Amino acid sequence: MGNWVINHWFSALFLAVWLGLNAFLFVDTFLKYEKADKYYYTREILGFCSRTLRKQLDHNLTFHKLVAYMICLHTAIHIIAHLFNFHRYSRSRQATDGSLASILSSLSHHEKEGGSWLNPFQSPNMTVEYVTFTSIAGLTGVIMTIALILMVTSATKFIRRSYFEVFWYTHHLFIFYIVGLGIHGIGGIVRGQTEESMNDNHPLNCSESFEKWDDHDFHCRHPQFEGNPPESWKWILAPVILYIFERILRFYRSQQKVVITKVVMHPSKVLELQMNKRGFSMEVGQYIFVNCPSISLLEWHPFTLTSAPEEDFFSIHIRGAGDWTENLIRAFEQQHSSFPRIEVDGPFGTVSEDVFQYEVAMLVGAGIGVTPYASILKSIWYKFQRADHNLKTQKIYFYWICRETGAFSWFNDLLTSLEQEMEELGKVGFLNYRLFLTGWDRNFAGHATLNFDKATDIVTGLKQKTSFGRPMWTNEFSAIATSHPKSVVGVFLCGPRTLAKSLRKCCHQYSSLDPRKVQFYFNKENF
Repeated sequence: MGNWVINHWFSALFLAVWLGLNAFLFVDTFLKYEKADKYYYTREILGFCSRTLRKQLDHNLTFHKLVAYMICLHTAIHIIAHLFNFHRYSRSRQATDGSLASILSSLSHHEKEGGSWLNPFQSPNMTVEYVTFTSIAGLTGVIMTIALILMVTSATKFIRRSYFEVFWYTHHLFIFYIVGLGIHGIGGIVRGQTEESMNDNHPLNCSESFEKWDDHDFHCRHPQFEGNPPESWKWILAPVILYIFERILRFYRSQQKVVITKVVMHPSKVLELQMNKRGFSMEVGQYIFVNCPSISLLEWHPFTLTSAPEEDFFSIHIRGAGDWTENLIRAFEQQHSSFPRIEVDGPFGTVSEDVFQYEVAMLVGAGIGVTPYASILKSIWYKFQRADHNLKTQKIYFYWICRETGAFSWFNDLLTSLEQEMEELGKVGFLNYRLFLTGWDRNFAGHATLNFDKATDIVTGLKQKTSFGRPMWTNEFSAIATSHPKSVVGVFLCGPRTLAKSLRKCCHQYSSLDPRKVQFYFNKENF
Protein backbone atom coordinates (compact mmCIF):
# COMPACT_ATOMS: atom_id res chain seq x y z
CA MET A 1 0.00 0.00 0.00
CA GLY A 2 2.84 2.34 0.91
CA ASN A 3 4.62 1.73 -2.40
CA TRP A 4 1.36 2.37 -4.27
CA VAL A 5 0.92 5.74 -2.51
CA ILE A 6 4.52 6.72 -3.29
CA ASN A 7 4.21 5.77 -6.95
CA HIS A 8 0.68 7.00 -7.69
CA TRP A 9 -0.03 9.85 -5.26
CA PHE A 10 -0.03 12.54 -7.93
CA SER A 11 -2.46 10.64 -10.19
CA ALA A 12 -4.81 9.91 -7.25
CA LEU A 13 -4.69 13.56 -6.09
CA PHE A 14 -5.34 14.84 -9.60
CA LEU A 15 -8.30 12.45 -10.02
CA ALA A 16 -9.80 13.44 -6.65
CA VAL A 17 -9.48 17.17 -7.44
CA TRP A 18 -10.93 16.67 -10.93
CA LEU A 19 -13.94 14.72 -9.62
CA GLY A 20 -14.48 17.21 -6.81
CA LEU A 21 -14.39 20.13 -9.24
CA ASN A 22 -16.92 18.42 -11.51
CA ALA A 23 -19.23 17.75 -8.54
CA PHE A 24 -18.97 21.41 -7.47
CA LEU A 25 -19.73 22.69 -10.97
CA PHE A 26 -22.71 20.34 -11.28
CA VAL A 27 -24.25 21.44 -7.95
CA ASP A 28 -23.58 25.11 -8.70
CA THR A 29 -25.22 24.90 -12.13
CA PHE A 30 -28.13 22.86 -10.77
CA LEU A 31 -28.89 25.45 -8.10
CA LYS A 32 -28.59 28.27 -10.62
CA TYR A 33 -31.20 26.75 -12.93
CA GLU A 34 -33.37 25.80 -9.96
CA LYS A 35 -33.36 29.12 -8.10
CA ALA A 36 -32.32 32.01 -10.37
CA ASP A 37 -35.13 34.38 -11.40
CA LYS A 38 -33.75 34.66 -14.95
CA TYR A 39 -34.75 31.00 -15.54
CA TYR A 40 -38.26 31.35 -14.06
CA TYR A 41 -40.02 31.12 -17.43
CA THR A 42 -37.77 28.29 -18.55
CA ARG A 43 -38.81 26.36 -15.44
CA GLU A 44 -42.46 27.01 -16.31
CA ILE A 45 -41.94 25.04 -19.53
CA LEU A 46 -39.51 22.37 -18.36
CA GLY A 47 -40.64 22.07 -14.75
CA PHE A 48 -38.48 22.46 -11.66
CA CYS A 49 -35.34 20.34 -11.64
CA SER A 50 -36.11 18.87 -8.23
CA ARG A 51 -39.66 18.00 -9.28
CA THR A 52 -38.47 16.41 -12.52
CA LEU A 53 -35.95 14.33 -10.56
CA ARG A 54 -38.53 13.41 -7.93
CA LYS A 55 -41.00 12.23 -10.57
CA GLN A 56 -38.37 9.79 -11.77
CA LEU A 57 -37.72 8.63 -8.20
CA ASP A 58 -41.47 8.16 -7.74
CA HIS A 59 -41.19 5.30 -10.23
CA ASN A 60 -39.04 3.38 -7.75
CA LEU A 61 -41.45 0.43 -7.66
CA THR A 62 -41.35 0.12 -11.44
CA PHE A 63 -37.55 0.24 -11.34
CA HIS A 64 -37.55 -2.33 -8.53
CA LYS A 65 -39.66 -4.70 -10.61
CA LEU A 66 -37.47 -4.24 -13.70
CA VAL A 67 -34.37 -5.04 -11.65
CA ALA A 68 -36.12 -8.14 -10.27
CA TYR A 69 -37.02 -9.32 -13.77
CA MET A 70 -33.42 -8.86 -14.93
CA ILE A 71 -32.12 -10.76 -11.89
CA CYS A 72 -34.50 -13.64 -12.65
CA LEU A 73 -33.51 -13.69 -16.32
CA HIS A 74 -29.77 -13.69 -15.64
CA THR A 75 -30.16 -16.21 -12.82
CA ALA A 76 -31.89 -18.59 -15.23
CA ILE A 77 -29.11 -18.09 -17.79
CA HIS A 78 -26.45 -18.63 -15.11
CA ILE A 79 -28.07 -21.85 -13.84
CA ILE A 80 -28.58 -23.30 -17.31
CA ALA A 81 -25.00 -22.51 -18.28
CA HIS A 82 -23.63 -24.24 -15.16
CA LEU A 83 -25.84 -27.28 -15.72
CA PHE A 84 -24.22 -27.64 -19.13
CA ASN A 85 -20.81 -27.14 -17.51
CA PHE A 86 -21.47 -29.81 -14.87
CA HIS A 87 -22.62 -32.22 -17.56
CA ARG A 88 -19.37 -31.69 -19.43
CA TYR A 89 -17.29 -31.95 -16.23
CA SER A 90 -19.00 -35.27 -15.45
CA ARG A 91 -18.55 -36.62 -18.97
CA SER A 92 -14.85 -35.67 -19.01
CA ARG A 93 -14.29 -37.29 -15.61
CA GLN A 94 -15.85 -40.54 -16.81
CA ALA A 95 -13.91 -40.54 -20.08
CA THR A 96 -11.16 -43.16 -20.52
CA ASP A 97 -10.04 -42.21 -24.03
CA GLY A 98 -6.79 -40.58 -22.91
CA SER A 99 -7.81 -37.19 -24.25
CA LEU A 100 -6.50 -33.95 -22.78
CA ALA A 101 -9.88 -33.31 -21.13
CA SER A 102 -9.86 -36.73 -19.43
CA ILE A 103 -6.26 -36.30 -18.21
CA LEU A 104 -6.99 -32.82 -16.80
CA SER A 105 -10.16 -34.14 -15.14
CA SER A 106 -8.26 -36.94 -13.39
CA LEU A 107 -5.86 -34.57 -11.59
CA SER A 108 -5.93 -35.30 -7.86
CA HIS A 109 -7.88 -33.21 -5.34
CA HIS A 110 -5.59 -34.29 -2.50
CA GLU A 111 -2.81 -31.90 -1.60
CA LYS A 112 -0.76 -34.76 -0.10
CA GLU A 113 -0.42 -36.22 -3.56
CA GLY A 114 0.83 -32.92 -4.89
CA GLY A 115 -2.23 -32.59 -7.07
CA SER A 116 -3.94 -29.45 -8.30
CA TRP A 117 -7.42 -30.26 -9.54
CA LEU A 118 -9.27 -28.65 -12.39
CA ASN A 119 -12.46 -30.73 -12.55
CA PRO A 120 -14.75 -30.48 -9.46
CA PHE A 121 -15.89 -34.08 -9.99
CA GLN A 122 -13.42 -36.05 -7.84
CA SER A 123 -14.37 -39.51 -9.16
CA PRO A 124 -16.18 -41.00 -12.16
CA ASN A 125 -19.03 -42.12 -9.87
CA MET A 126 -19.72 -38.65 -8.50
CA THR A 127 -23.09 -37.25 -9.59
CA VAL A 128 -24.14 -33.73 -10.52
CA GLU A 129 -26.49 -33.63 -7.51
CA TYR A 130 -23.68 -34.58 -5.10
CA VAL A 131 -21.36 -31.84 -6.39
CA THR A 132 -24.23 -29.33 -6.30
CA PHE A 133 -25.08 -29.93 -2.64
CA THR A 134 -21.52 -30.43 -1.31
CA SER A 135 -19.67 -27.55 -2.99
CA ILE A 136 -19.86 -23.95 -1.72
CA ALA A 137 -20.81 -22.67 -5.16
CA GLY A 138 -23.50 -25.32 -5.64
CA LEU A 139 -25.05 -25.07 -2.18
CA THR A 140 -25.13 -21.26 -2.12
CA GLY A 141 -26.56 -21.36 -5.63
CA VAL A 142 -29.41 -23.61 -4.50
CA ILE A 143 -30.12 -21.40 -1.48
CA MET A 144 -30.14 -18.24 -3.60
CA THR A 145 -32.38 -19.80 -6.22
CA ILE A 146 -34.93 -20.98 -3.62
CA ALA A 147 -34.89 -17.54 -1.96
CA LEU A 148 -35.41 -15.82 -5.31
CA ILE A 149 -38.29 -18.11 -6.29
CA LEU A 150 -40.03 -17.52 -2.95
CA MET A 151 -39.54 -13.75 -3.18
CA VAL A 152 -40.89 -13.54 -6.72
CA THR A 153 -43.90 -15.81 -6.21
CA SER A 154 -44.91 -14.17 -2.93
CA ALA A 155 -44.73 -10.72 -4.55
CA THR A 156 -47.66 -11.41 -6.85
CA LYS A 157 -50.64 -9.09 -6.53
CA PHE A 158 -52.88 -11.79 -5.06
CA ILE A 159 -50.42 -12.63 -2.25
CA ARG A 160 -49.70 -8.98 -1.48
CA ARG A 161 -53.38 -8.12 -1.22
CA SER A 162 -54.63 -11.24 0.58
CA TYR A 163 -51.61 -12.39 2.62
CA PHE A 164 -49.44 -9.32 3.06
CA GLU A 165 -47.55 -10.83 5.98
CA VAL A 166 -46.43 -13.74 3.78
CA PHE A 167 -45.15 -11.28 1.19
CA TRP A 168 -43.47 -9.08 3.82
CA TYR A 169 -41.52 -11.80 5.60
CA THR A 170 -40.69 -13.80 2.48
CA HIS A 171 -39.34 -10.71 0.73
CA HIS A 172 -36.72 -10.39 3.46
CA LEU A 173 -35.13 -13.60 2.20
CA PHE A 174 -33.07 -11.18 0.12
CA ILE A 175 -30.67 -11.20 3.09
CA PHE A 176 -29.87 -14.86 2.40
CA TYR A 177 -29.64 -14.07 -1.31
CA ILE A 178 -27.11 -11.28 -0.78
CA VAL A 179 -25.02 -13.29 1.70
CA GLY A 180 -25.05 -16.28 -0.65
CA LEU A 181 -24.02 -14.05 -3.53
CA GLY A 182 -21.11 -12.71 -1.54
CA ILE A 183 -19.64 -16.17 -0.79
CA HIS A 184 -20.81 -17.91 -3.98
CA GLY A 185 -17.37 -17.78 -5.61
CA ILE A 186 -15.26 -18.78 -2.60
CA GLY A 187 -15.19 -22.47 -3.59
CA GLY A 188 -13.44 -21.72 -6.87
CA ILE A 189 -15.36 -24.10 -9.13
CA VAL A 190 -13.99 -22.34 -12.21
CA ARG A 191 -10.22 -22.51 -11.89
CA GLY A 192 -7.30 -21.10 -13.79
CA GLN A 193 -3.63 -21.99 -14.22
CA THR A 194 -1.22 -20.49 -11.67
CA GLU A 195 1.28 -17.89 -12.85
CA GLU A 196 4.22 -20.06 -11.77
CA SER A 197 2.81 -23.01 -13.69
CA MET A 198 2.46 -20.86 -16.81
CA ASN A 199 6.28 -20.71 -16.95
CA ASP A 200 6.59 -24.52 -16.91
CA ASN A 201 3.53 -25.30 -19.02
CA HIS A 202 2.26 -22.58 -21.31
CA PRO A 203 -0.87 -23.83 -23.09
CA LEU A 204 0.24 -22.51 -26.47
CA ASN A 205 3.47 -24.56 -26.27
CA CYS A 206 2.47 -27.63 -24.24
CA SER A 207 -1.23 -28.39 -24.78
CA GLU A 208 -0.66 -30.50 -27.89
CA SER A 209 2.16 -32.54 -26.25
CA PHE A 210 0.25 -33.50 -23.10
CA GLU A 211 1.31 -37.18 -23.47
CA LYS A 212 4.92 -36.19 -22.64
CA TRP A 213 4.14 -34.23 -19.44
CA ASP A 214 5.30 -37.23 -17.33
CA ASP A 215 8.58 -37.44 -19.27
CA HIS A 216 11.35 -35.85 -17.16
CA ASP A 217 13.35 -35.10 -20.31
CA PHE A 218 10.49 -33.02 -21.73
CA HIS A 219 10.45 -29.28 -20.94
CA CYS A 220 6.71 -29.15 -20.13
CA ARG A 221 5.50 -30.08 -16.64
CA HIS A 222 2.05 -30.90 -15.29
CA PRO A 223 0.06 -27.65 -14.99
CA GLN A 224 -0.99 -26.40 -11.58
CA PHE A 225 -4.38 -24.76 -11.02
CA GLU A 226 -6.01 -22.48 -8.48
CA GLY A 227 -9.49 -21.10 -7.94
CA ASN A 228 -10.25 -17.56 -8.99
CA PRO A 229 -10.82 -15.17 -6.07
CA PRO A 230 -14.49 -14.28 -5.45
CA GLU A 231 -15.56 -11.19 -7.39
CA SER A 232 -19.26 -10.78 -6.58
CA TRP A 233 -18.62 -8.78 -3.40
CA LYS A 234 -17.42 -5.92 -5.58
CA TRP A 235 -20.85 -5.66 -7.19
CA ILE A 236 -22.89 -5.82 -4.01
CA LEU A 237 -20.68 -3.76 -1.67
CA ALA A 238 -22.01 -0.33 -2.70
CA PRO A 239 -25.71 -1.36 -2.71
CA VAL A 240 -25.31 -3.07 0.68
CA ILE A 241 -23.69 0.06 2.18
CA LEU A 242 -26.47 2.25 0.76
CA TYR A 243 -29.11 -0.14 2.08
CA ILE A 244 -27.59 -0.21 5.57
CA PHE A 245 -27.39 3.58 5.60
CA GLU A 246 -31.02 3.83 4.47
CA ARG A 247 -32.17 1.38 7.15
CA ILE A 248 -30.29 3.31 9.86
CA LEU A 249 -31.92 6.55 8.66
CA ARG A 250 -35.37 4.97 8.60
CA PHE A 251 -34.82 3.46 12.04
CA TYR A 252 -33.82 6.87 13.42
CA ARG A 253 -36.88 8.54 11.90
CA SER A 254 -39.20 5.77 13.06
CA GLN A 255 -38.01 6.09 16.66
CA GLN A 256 -39.10 9.73 16.86
CA LYS A 257 -42.14 9.99 19.13
CA VAL A 258 -45.58 9.96 17.49
CA VAL A 259 -48.43 11.52 19.47
CA ILE A 260 -51.91 10.30 18.59
CA THR A 261 -54.18 13.33 19.04
CA LYS A 262 -57.50 11.89 17.88
CA VAL A 263 -59.03 8.53 16.99
CA VAL A 264 -62.24 8.31 14.96
CA MET A 265 -64.01 5.03 14.20
CA HIS A 266 -66.00 5.49 10.99
CA PRO A 267 -68.71 3.12 9.72
CA SER A 268 -67.69 -0.13 7.98
CA LYS A 269 -64.67 -0.51 10.29
CA VAL A 270 -62.60 2.39 8.98
CA LEU A 271 -60.17 3.78 11.56
CA GLU A 272 -58.97 7.38 11.33
CA LEU A 273 -55.81 8.31 13.21
CA GLN A 274 -54.77 11.93 13.65
CA MET A 275 -51.16 12.30 14.78
CA ASN A 276 -48.34 14.72 15.47
CA LYS A 277 -44.61 14.21 15.14
CA ARG A 278 -41.79 16.69 15.63
CA GLY A 279 -40.37 17.99 12.37
CA PHE A 280 -43.01 16.23 10.25
CA SER A 281 -43.69 18.09 7.00
CA MET A 282 -45.90 16.79 4.20
CA GLU A 283 -47.24 17.61 0.74
CA VAL A 284 -50.57 16.60 -0.76
CA GLY A 285 -50.90 12.99 -1.88
CA GLN A 286 -47.89 11.66 0.05
CA TYR A 287 -47.82 8.44 2.08
CA ILE A 288 -46.15 7.08 5.21
CA PHE A 289 -45.14 3.67 6.55
CA VAL A 290 -46.76 2.69 9.85
CA ASN A 291 -45.62 0.13 12.41
CA CYS A 292 -47.38 -0.99 15.58
CA PRO A 293 -44.82 -2.88 17.75
CA SER A 294 -47.51 -4.50 19.87
CA ILE A 295 -48.82 -6.25 16.74
CA SER A 296 -45.58 -6.89 14.87
CA LEU A 297 -42.08 -5.54 15.40
CA LEU A 298 -41.05 -5.98 11.77
CA GLU A 299 -44.11 -5.19 9.67
CA TRP A 300 -44.37 -1.71 8.13
CA HIS A 301 -47.46 -0.92 6.05
CA PRO A 302 -47.95 2.04 3.67
CA PHE A 303 -50.91 4.40 4.10
CA THR A 304 -51.81 7.49 2.13
CA LEU A 305 -52.01 10.69 4.15
CA THR A 306 -55.55 12.04 4.16
CA SER A 307 -54.76 15.33 5.88
CA ALA A 308 -53.78 18.59 4.19
CA PRO A 309 -50.35 20.26 4.59
CA GLU A 310 -52.13 23.28 6.05
CA GLU A 311 -53.46 21.29 9.03
CA ASP A 312 -51.59 21.06 12.34
CA PHE A 313 -51.73 17.25 12.31
CA PHE A 314 -51.37 14.43 9.81
CA SER A 315 -53.93 11.67 9.44
CA ILE A 316 -54.53 8.30 7.80
CA HIS A 317 -57.64 6.20 7.26
CA ILE A 318 -57.24 2.45 7.80
CA ARG A 319 -59.77 -0.06 6.53
CA GLY A 320 -59.77 -3.65 7.79
CA ALA A 321 -58.33 -5.60 4.87
CA GLY A 322 -56.11 -8.26 6.44
CA ASP A 323 -54.76 -9.64 9.71
CA TRP A 324 -52.55 -6.66 10.52
CA THR A 325 -55.16 -3.97 9.86
CA GLU A 326 -57.85 -5.98 11.66
CA ASN A 327 -55.61 -6.35 14.71
CA LEU A 328 -54.74 -2.63 14.67
CA ILE A 329 -58.39 -1.58 14.52
CA ARG A 330 -59.24 -4.04 17.29
CA ALA A 331 -56.38 -2.68 19.45
CA PHE A 332 -57.74 0.86 19.20
CA GLU A 333 -61.32 -0.29 19.80
CA GLN A 334 -60.33 -2.09 23.01
CA GLN A 335 -58.10 0.62 24.46
CA HIS A 336 -59.78 2.86 27.01
CA SER A 337 -56.92 4.56 28.86
CA SER A 338 -53.94 4.59 26.46
CA PHE A 339 -53.45 3.95 22.76
CA PRO A 340 -51.02 1.42 21.30
CA ARG A 341 -47.65 2.89 20.35
CA ILE A 342 -47.36 3.82 16.69
CA GLU A 343 -44.14 4.35 14.74
CA VAL A 344 -44.12 6.38 11.52
CA ASP A 345 -41.57 6.59 8.73
CA GLY A 346 -41.92 9.17 5.98
CA PRO A 347 -43.54 10.95 4.30
CA PHE A 348 -42.71 9.68 0.83
CA GLY A 349 -43.57 11.39 -2.44
CA THR A 350 -46.05 10.46 -5.17
CA VAL A 351 -47.10 11.97 -8.48
CA SER A 352 -50.10 13.63 -6.80
CA GLU A 353 -47.76 16.26 -5.39
CA ASP A 354 -47.76 17.94 -8.81
CA VAL A 355 -51.54 18.39 -9.00
CA PHE A 356 -51.37 22.15 -8.39
CA GLN A 357 -48.84 22.62 -11.19
CA TYR A 358 -51.60 22.16 -13.81
CA GLU A 359 -54.22 24.67 -14.91
CA VAL A 360 -56.81 21.90 -15.03
CA ALA A 361 -56.64 18.60 -13.11
CA MET A 362 -58.56 15.36 -13.59
CA LEU A 363 -58.50 13.21 -10.44
CA VAL A 364 -59.62 9.61 -10.92
CA GLY A 365 -59.94 7.30 -7.92
CA ALA A 366 -61.14 3.71 -7.91
CA GLY A 367 -62.33 2.29 -4.57
CA ILE A 368 -59.72 2.90 -1.88
CA GLY A 369 -57.87 4.94 -4.53
CA VAL A 370 -59.76 8.03 -3.35
CA THR A 371 -57.53 8.42 -0.29
CA PRO A 372 -54.78 10.51 -1.98
CA TYR A 373 -57.43 12.96 -3.11
CA ALA A 374 -58.74 13.59 0.40
CA SER A 375 -55.53 15.48 1.08
CA ILE A 376 -55.81 17.42 -2.19
CA LEU A 377 -59.45 18.41 -1.70
CA LYS A 378 -58.80 19.55 1.87
CA SER A 379 -55.79 21.58 0.75
CA ILE A 380 -57.92 23.31 -1.92
CA TRP A 381 -60.36 24.46 0.73
CA TYR A 382 -57.55 25.88 2.86
CA LYS A 383 -56.08 27.69 -0.13
CA PHE A 384 -59.43 29.32 -0.84
CA GLN A 385 -59.87 30.23 2.82
CA ARG A 386 -56.50 31.97 2.81
CA ALA A 387 -57.09 33.55 -0.60
CA ASP A 388 -53.97 31.95 -2.05
CA HIS A 389 -53.31 33.94 -5.24
CA ASN A 390 -50.44 31.66 -6.24
CA LEU A 391 -52.82 28.78 -6.95
CA LYS A 392 -52.28 27.93 -10.60
CA THR A 393 -55.12 25.42 -10.85
CA GLN A 394 -58.36 26.87 -12.23
CA LYS A 395 -60.58 23.78 -12.38
CA ILE A 396 -60.62 20.26 -10.92
CA TYR A 397 -62.62 17.33 -12.28
CA PHE A 398 -62.93 14.54 -9.76
CA TYR A 399 -64.13 11.02 -10.62
CA TRP A 400 -64.77 8.37 -8.00
CA ILE A 401 -65.50 4.83 -9.21
CA CYS A 402 -66.40 2.19 -6.62
CA ARG A 403 -68.47 -0.96 -6.14
CA GLU A 404 -70.06 0.30 -2.93
CA THR A 405 -69.68 3.55 -1.01
CA GLY A 406 -70.40 2.25 2.50
CA ALA A 407 -66.77 1.49 3.32
CA PHE A 408 -65.78 5.04 2.38
CA SER A 409 -68.59 6.99 4.02
CA TRP A 410 -65.90 9.15 5.64
CA PHE A 411 -65.06 10.37 2.14
CA ASN A 412 -68.73 11.13 1.50
CA ASP A 413 -68.67 13.25 4.66
CA LEU A 414 -65.60 15.10 3.34
CA LEU A 415 -67.30 15.78 -0.01
CA THR A 416 -70.48 16.96 1.76
CA SER A 417 -68.49 19.38 3.93
CA LEU A 418 -66.47 20.57 0.93
CA GLU A 419 -69.64 21.03 -1.12
CA GLN A 420 -71.14 23.33 1.52
CA GLU A 421 -67.95 25.30 2.09
CA MET A 422 -67.39 25.84 -1.64
CA GLU A 423 -70.90 27.31 -1.90
CA GLU A 424 -70.18 29.67 1.01
CA LEU A 425 -66.93 30.79 -0.64
CA GLY A 426 -68.59 31.26 -4.02
CA LYS A 427 -66.40 28.62 -5.67
CA VAL A 428 -69.08 26.15 -6.75
CA GLY A 429 -67.72 25.91 -10.30
CA PHE A 430 -64.14 25.16 -9.25
CA LEU A 431 -64.75 21.51 -8.32
CA ASN A 432 -66.71 19.28 -10.66
CA TYR A 433 -67.10 15.82 -9.21
CA ARG A 434 -68.79 12.66 -10.50
CA LEU A 435 -69.49 9.45 -8.58
CA PHE A 436 -69.91 6.14 -10.39
CA LEU A 437 -71.33 3.06 -8.67
CA THR A 438 -70.40 -0.23 -10.37
CA GLY A 439 -71.89 -2.67 -7.83
CA TRP A 440 -75.68 -2.39 -7.96
CA ASP A 441 -78.82 -4.29 -8.96
CA ARG A 442 -81.81 -3.29 -11.07
CA ASN A 443 -84.14 -2.80 -8.11
CA PHE A 444 -81.72 -0.40 -6.47
CA ALA A 445 -81.16 1.49 -9.71
CA GLY A 446 -84.92 1.74 -10.23
CA HIS A 447 -85.36 3.11 -6.71
CA ALA A 448 -82.64 5.70 -7.35
CA THR A 449 -84.33 6.73 -10.61
CA LEU A 450 -87.68 7.27 -8.87
CA ASN A 451 -85.98 9.52 -6.32
CA PHE A 452 -83.82 11.38 -8.84
CA ASP A 453 -85.72 14.64 -8.35
CA LYS A 454 -84.79 14.84 -4.67
CA ALA A 455 -82.35 17.52 -3.57
CA THR A 456 -79.72 15.04 -2.44
CA ASP A 457 -78.57 11.70 -3.78
CA ILE A 458 -80.06 8.66 -1.99
CA VAL A 459 -76.74 6.78 -2.17
CA THR A 460 -74.30 9.41 -0.89
CA GLY A 461 -76.43 12.24 0.44
CA LEU A 462 -74.60 14.65 -1.88
CA LYS A 463 -76.19 17.13 -4.28
CA GLN A 464 -74.32 15.50 -7.16
CA LYS A 465 -76.27 12.46 -8.32
CA THR A 466 -74.53 9.08 -8.46
CA SER A 467 -74.18 7.48 -11.90
CA PHE A 468 -74.56 3.73 -12.34
CA GLY A 469 -71.92 1.96 -14.39
CA ARG A 470 -68.53 3.17 -15.57
CA PRO A 471 -67.59 6.53 -17.09
CA MET A 472 -67.48 6.96 -20.86
CA TRP A 473 -63.97 8.36 -20.92
CA THR A 474 -64.10 9.46 -24.53
CA ASN A 475 -67.06 11.71 -23.70
CA GLU A 476 -65.37 13.05 -20.57
CA PHE A 477 -62.09 13.89 -22.33
CA SER A 478 -63.89 15.39 -25.30
CA ALA A 479 -65.95 17.67 -23.04
CA ILE A 480 -62.91 18.81 -21.06
CA ALA A 481 -60.89 19.42 -24.24
CA THR A 482 -63.77 21.57 -25.56
CA SER A 483 -64.14 23.51 -22.29
CA HIS A 484 -60.39 24.16 -21.93
CA PRO A 485 -59.03 24.48 -25.49
CA LYS A 486 -55.73 26.09 -24.48
CA SER A 487 -55.03 24.49 -21.09
CA VAL A 488 -52.55 21.94 -19.79
CA VAL A 489 -54.57 19.19 -18.11
CA GLY A 490 -52.98 16.85 -15.56
CA VAL A 491 -54.71 13.46 -15.35
CA PHE A 492 -54.07 11.65 -12.06
CA LEU A 493 -55.09 8.07 -11.33
CA CYS A 494 -55.00 5.90 -8.25
CA GLY A 495 -56.53 2.69 -9.54
CA PRO A 496 -56.08 -0.53 -11.53
CA ARG A 497 -53.82 -1.06 -14.54
CA THR A 498 -56.71 -1.60 -16.98
CA LEU A 499 -58.10 1.83 -16.13
CA ALA A 500 -54.63 3.33 -16.49
CA LYS A 501 -54.39 1.93 -20.00
CA SER A 502 -57.70 3.55 -20.99
CA LEU A 503 -56.81 6.94 -19.52
CA ARG A 504 -53.33 6.94 -21.05
CA LYS A 505 -54.86 6.20 -24.45
CA CYS A 506 -57.37 9.06 -24.06
CA CYS A 507 -54.59 11.45 -23.05
CA HIS A 508 -52.78 10.75 -26.33
CA GLN A 509 -55.98 10.81 -28.36
CA TYR A 510 -57.29 14.17 -27.11
CA SER A 511 -54.01 16.06 -26.81
CA SER A 512 -53.65 18.56 -29.65
CA LEU A 513 -50.70 18.36 -32.03
CA ASP A 514 -50.37 22.11 -31.54
CA PRO A 515 -48.48 22.64 -28.22
CA ARG A 516 -50.36 25.92 -27.72
CA LYS A 517 -53.66 24.06 -27.45
CA VAL A 518 -55.03 21.52 -24.97
CA GLN A 519 -52.53 18.92 -23.71
CA PHE A 520 -53.29 15.98 -21.41
CA TYR A 521 -50.52 14.53 -19.21
CA PHE A 522 -51.08 11.19 -17.51
CA ASN A 523 -49.81 10.48 -13.96
CA LYS A 524 -50.39 7.23 -12.05
CA GLU A 525 -49.81 6.40 -8.41
CA ASN A 526 -47.36 3.50 -8.10
CA PHE A 527 -47.34 2.51 -4.41
